[in-house]
Amino acid sequence: MLARQAPLDYEEALISSTRAALELLAESRGPSAKDAIIGIGIGATASTPIPVDENMRPIAQQPEFQDDPAAMAWLWKDHTAHEEADEITRLAAQRLPQHLDRCGGTYSSEWSLAKLLRFLRTAPAAAAAAADWVELGDFLCGTLTGCDRPERLTRNVCAAGHKGFYHDSEGPPPAEFLEALDPLLSDWFASRPPSPPQAAGSRSGGLCGAWAEKLGLPAGIPVSIAAIDAHVGAIGAGIRKGRLTKIMGTSGCDMVVHPADSGPPPSISGLCGIVRDSIIPGSWGLEAGQSALGDIFGWFVREFTAPAGVGHEELTRQAETLRPGQTGLLALDWNNGNRSILANPRLTGLLLGQTLQTRPFEVYRALLEATAFGARIIIEQIRSSGVSVDEIVLCGGIAEKNPLLLQIYADVLGIPLKLSAAKQTCALGAAIFAAVAAGAEGGGYDTVEEAQVAMTALKEETFEPTEPNQKAYDELYCLYRRLHDAFGTPSETDLSDVMKSLSELRDKAALPPS
Repeated sequence: MLARQAPLDYEEALISSTRAALELLAESRGPSAKDAIIGIGIGATASTPIPVDENMRPIAQQPEFQDDPAAMAWLWKDHTAHEEADEITRLAAQRLPQHLDRCGGTYSSEWSLAKLLRFLRTAPAAAAAAADWVELGDFLCGTLTGCDRPERLTRNVCAAGHKGFYHDSEGPPPAEFLEALDPLLSDWFASRPPSPPQAAGSRSGGLCGAWAEKLGLPAGIPVSIAAIDAHVGAIGAGIRKGRLTKIMGTSGCDMVVHPADSGPPPSISGLCGIVRDSIIPGSWGLEAGQSALGDIFGWFVREFTAPAGVGHEELTRQAETLRPGQTGLLALDWNNGNRSILANPRLTGLLLGQTLQTRPFEVYRALLEATAFGARIIIEQIRSSGVSVDEIVLCGGIAEKNPLLLQIYADVLGIPLKLSAAKQTCALGAAIFAAVAAGAEGGGYDTVEEAQVAMTALKEETFEPTEPNQKAYDELYCLYRRLHDAFGTPSETDLSDVMKSLSELRDKAALPPS
């Protein structure tokens, strides 16, 4: 899938959103309230690289490239580099297993190095005009601090480690590896040696005068090193040892941390990175995720029920009347590929068990359940490595909108679920990093943990697993796992009894509760 964005959209949105926020602040607390702003934090999607010129401006601004998709921002969900990602994985398995271990054993087409190789191979004119390949978060950070040369730009370790194949102790891939992969890559990096990336919460610089005027903020206030939006959201949700945070939006991102003093966790197949300092400085950050979550529900409504005037609310209301297993359906949540734990963007969704009596709200519930089963596989994989998951905190737009989905997740996962008190945890996490960049002397905090204690909270409501539902979902999950392995791995799983088992579960669920 090709997914690109005009780079200047980010700058325009940055100005309009900041100005709008300042207007709301002035209305609620008076015009002088903005003087209390002590820093800026940045959370951005990744890997969303932008080709820039020698002045740190997107080459898409140049007339000859303004309509060229290759010159635009390559969005995180762009999968056009799947062949390049496969090449990187195969060669790294032979030559850089230590790097591959840090990203779950498979390099993804969503990540920076694969996209760069695709860019160099397929867009030679744009590549010749590009001075560097810069992650969105770093681009915004450099823009705000007035960095006008790519070689002066401070990169963030979150994107470098989770998406850029950077190893905490060995650095970026060596020239010999890049040469063997494709001389285009070794030639590219020979004249662009990357500097060591830094953790979010570190100060990148001060807000430059030009952007202070555009935003309406005081010049010179600290700008924090950037981080990936989901990782920033985990900070805003109060992530800590033993607490998994799940960001539920168009896709799903799962974050856990592991103490640095115990050494790096062992390689965990299918994770999107094990990176020191990527979430909380001083801890290992582990990331996993689902390539589509809210996008799946939105697709179903948009394509199949919205034309008849039936939306999410009505489908949810009807789906709530069903018990686990009563639909007779089982789905695989791979409509946009599988990120974790199979790391295969070319897998596709599946719906099993349809009859002539199947109704739209039954399909809708099956899709909700499928994403919960996918989340369970991820959590089981993390736990299998010895990393603790004792509690789960949810955040994001989908978590705020659908209580039925959250109850399904609690029943499938068998763990009580809490919600972040903040509706915008990514914005809150960025604010926490801004406060740490300012430091206690600047009115902020000296550590992320101190800032989290002061700035984060959870809602009182808890979604508890219900025992009858949990038992029913355990049976369904066993069937889901068999489908997962049969279609996602080179196995010879016998599926001949799955449809019969689904029918039996449907009939059992239709009986009155005993």
